[in-house]
Amino acid sequence: MKILIEYFDCQKVSGLRCRRMYRIVAKEELNSSVTKIVVEAPLVARKAEPGQFIILRVDDDGERIPLTIADYDREKGTVTIIFQIVGATTNILNQKQVGESIKDFVGPLGKEAETNGYKNVCIVGGGVGCAIALPIAKKFHELGAKVTSIVGFRSKDIVILEEDFKKCSDKLFVLTDDGTYGTKGNVTAPLKDCLDQGEKFDLVITIGPLIMMKFVVLTCKPYGVPVTVSMNPIMIDGTGMCGGCRLTLLQDGERVTKFACVDGPDFNGYEIDFDEAMSRGRMYQEQDRHANTGSCNLFSADKDNKSER
Repeated sequence: MKILIEYFDCQKVSGLRCRRMYRIVAKEELNSSVTKIVVEAPLVARKAEPGQFIILRVDDDGERIPLTIADYDREKGTVTIIFQIVGATTNILNQKQVGESIKDFVGPLGKEAETNGYKNVCIVGGGVGCAIALPIAKKFHELGAKVTSIVGFRSKDIVILEEDFKKCSDKLFVLTDDGTYGTKGNVTAPLKDCLDQGEKFDLVITIGPLIMMKFVVLTCKPYGVPVTVSMNPIMIDGTGMCGGCRLTLLQDGERVTKFACVDGPDFNGYEIDFDEAMSRGRMYQEQDRHANTGSCNLFSADKDNKSER
């Protein structure tokens, strides 16, 4: 695994002191809670592949968070990340505007998605997980595979990347829980319909909330279809040191411990103990809520001070 760290913090280079930051060259609000930003990071862009992620730090006092690479442009030297505003750091990151910079941007990390040798694949994405699924779907499409994409959202107002999926999918199913857009229902319904109709998928890849991925695996199991799941949702540190992304796999009758960030993020869906992973994912909800409230209050106070000037 090749890791390129594009970060120089006041190091001596050819006798000069320099400081490299990662400039935001584009920003787009995909919906009220999901934002896409394009960052100048030529060394990361040069080696990035679908399924890999980066670790960033917004400023000197910020925490390190992993975010999956949604796209990259090797010629322009840019990397695209799409994130949901769910906590303190993503809230702070969302305040950054075009022309401003991010402190640290490290990657690519993790193992790239396995895309070679498949002729007929199904990509199942849920919510912001569709941002991770898209580059994988695009890669399969570029390699000549038949791509069926199934994407699900809670409602119409949070649907993202539909046009992008259309460009790289032979079939596209868009679903919403409340029926306000596309077909009402969840992603397992069209998946089961395809399998019942005799679709012979070489591989199903699913990326999204843990509960969704669990039921995608259960839907595929009676048909014997290989399923790969992305465990990005449980990653924290991104280097294997914190143990926050620890998960249990059942391999040859034994329970084996793996780490999503260094051993994945992709795993055989039939081996994962999803119930344990979901339970561990709820452990720090209260602490995260306090941190997020603090950051929201900070930005509110800053806006009030500016309005009084």
